[in-house]
Amino acid sequence: MSPTSPANPGRPTRRLTTAQALVAFLARQYTERDGRRQRLISATWGIFGHGNVAGIGQALVEAGGGRSGGGNGGAGNGAAHRMPYLQGRNEQAMVHAAVGYARQSGRLSAHAVTTSIGPGATNLVTGAALATINRLPVLLLPGDTFATRPADPVLQQLEVEYAGDVSVNDCLRPVSRYFDRITRPEALIPAALQAMRVLADPAGTGAVTLALPQDVQAEAYDWPEEFFAERDWHVRRPAPDAHEREAAVRAVRSARRPLIVAGGGIRHSAAEETLAAFTAATRIPVASTQAGKGALRHDHPADVGGIGHTGTATADELARTADLVIGIGTRFSDFTTASGTLFANPAVRFLHLNITGFDAHKLAALPLVADARAGLEALTAALAGRGYRVDPAYETEYTGAKEAWEERVAASFATPDPTARPTQTQVLGLLDALVTEDDILINAAGSLPGDLHKLWRTRSRDQYHVEYGYSCMGYEIPAAIGVLLAAEGRTPRRPVWALVGDGTYLMNPTEIVTAVQENLPLKLVVLQNHGYASIGGLSESVGAERFGTAYRHRDADGGFTGPPLPVDLAANAASLGMRVLRATTVDDLRTALSEARDAGGPTCVYVETETPDTVSGPPPAQAWWDVPVAETASRPAAVKAREEYDRQVAARRRHL
Repeated sequence: MSPTSPANPGRPTRRLTTAQALVAFLARQYTERDGRRQRLISATWGIFGHGNVAGIGQALVEAGGGRSGGGNGGAGNGAAHRMPYLQGRNEQAMVHAAVGYARQSGRLSAHAVTTSIGPGATNLVTGAALATINRLPVLLLPGDTFATRPADPVLQQLEVEYAGDVSVNDCLRPVSRYFDRITRPEALIPAALQAMRVLADPAGTGAVTLALPQDVQAEAYDWPEEFFAERDWHVRRPAPDAHEREAAVRAVRSARRPLIVAGGGIRHSAAEETLAAFTAATRIPVASTQAGKGALRHDHPADVGGIGHTGTATADELARTADLVIGIGTRFSDFTTASGTLFANPAVRFLHLNITGFDAHKLAALPLVADARAGLEALTAALAGRGYRVDPAYETEYTGAKEAWEERVAASFATPDPTARPTQTQVLGLLDALVTEDDILINAAGSLPGDLHKLWRTRSRDQYHVEYGYSCMGYEIPAAIGVLLAAEGRTPRRPVWALVGDGTYLMNPTEIVTAVQENLPLKLVVLQNHGYASIGGLSESVGAERFGTAYRHRDADGGFTGPPLPVDLAANAASLGMRVLRATTVDDLRTALSEARDAGGPTCVYVETETPDTVSGPPPAQAWWDVPVAETASRPAAVKAREEYDRQVAARRRHL
């Protein structure tokens, strides 16, 4: 510690390396919303290599890097300012875990992720894209090549003939909401402040990258003490503009068949109760995107289930006849709009409540740029004195359709033969019968998101955790770890289920080791169907004949139609330290799921699933999704698929 320095005359300073200063700074950043205050960066994930071990790695030791802290914090850290360290096995998976943590924390708290240079840094790109697409905060701290260039090139350096300042970390620019390279210690001060601003900004959050040259990480500097003062970042709830609010009120009052599309912004804003109050006053039905499912409980009278390609018949039929679609916190992706074919009423108009102007103007909507909760409160108050409520006949229509859909759900979940091998939807039905509002389900890719969106009965605002903005295979296991860490300290601990197919499991099982190391009671359900079930079905529908989608030995003709591969995923999970429960029948599975739910440590339930028939399987897609089909082909399957494609695409429209 030095009282002053030539660089900061008359101001107290602290001499630290750049890495030590960054960690000390991060440990003192807080978010505040609605009077609740919490650490902005509550822990740092890391895998160490030569690009970060002597910098960030050493700084984390100084900062008491155990999960419960430790040491006296050589960077001036007391117990409240320690920086817990979490050891990952794969850089992409560490970002997924951080994203799971941020989502479960309501975007009010996040994790940092540090890696070495080279492959460690480029492995972050997929996770960064997922975070940014889903508007979830994560701080990425990849090592970078020497700023001083003492030797050129150094190990793992990308050489670009026309640009000497490019490194592999530049791959992170397009998938980051903020990017900076810290080539001098003093440059960290403005960059760190900008990074926190973006992470805490509900309209601009996502992946934030501070690339850290390995020499600069270890370089010392006299830092002003003010840099290490506790700092609160207020998370705004912007209210709607009065003009936009009145236009929205007029649109709602003139609507005869309005429909709400609830997106992830409702959850991020904690606006579920406000939405329930709005629907109680107006009786407008609520459909949900993957990110918005849970905005209302499944048994709420106004909840009509998922919308779009993976939606319910109830929601999609309402969407086809709606004259006003009220989007709340949604991006209106192609799955939601059925690739521009779902909202078929010639008179349909859109009203979009969103915290970002970019999203609020989609589909030529009337924009209502505001926080979801603040915007709904304003709409509810403005409509209260004007007597708006949907026609009782419309309410009777959608509640009756909802009851009919529930009968289809019950038929899909039914298990008439307890000695048979279960189908995938029967697995979900058994889980549905077991869980309470405390349980959290995590999924991201394959055929499960479609089944879950159509069929799952969501019981609480955060039970349904399906990442479908990037639909990233391999997200589920690390995300479940992040969710468990976010719920840490609750007694009893909430059951957290990661549901994966065999294809997803093979993508990224490595963080099982982390769950074992931390003794986290992860409940992993592995469904073995010997291939890519979702893409296999899609392949068949577009005339590609399921080519390359089955996990089977090659046949005599070089195809993949031989016997299933002798892969034992249960044995693999056990080898990584999990307790494994094998189930072969419906009864076995019912018992195994119950046992796993009560388990205090990481537990895997492994089951081979049966291919469903038209009765026991899930209802088919209730809306189209655009996957272009070969315009010319010699094989009959592709020719027929193209005919169907041309028929469907003719219904697409631009909403202007």
